[in-house]
Amino acid sequence: MGFGGVGPGSLILIAVIVLLLFGTKKLRNIGGDLGSAIKGFKKAMNDEKDSTAKTDADSLADKSTVASDLDKTEEKKENSQV
Repeated sequence: MGFGGVGPGSLILIAVIVLLLFGTKKLRNIGGDLGSAIKGFKKAMNDEKDSTAKTDADSLADKSTVASDLDKTEEKKENSQV
């Protein structure tokens, strides 16, 4: 059972070659950098969702304010016509 025709033995061989080429310290640094990048990406996505939700909530609040202002204006018109 492998990945696209690559067996477990081949994967281990690839891992050993990568380890020999880069060394453990450099691989640790690359892993840390990759983890930081993923963390930053997730944070940015959550910030974007929060920003969008806040904008939507503000937009709904503005619409309800406009609607209530229109209702008040129409009530004043009706009262002044009577």
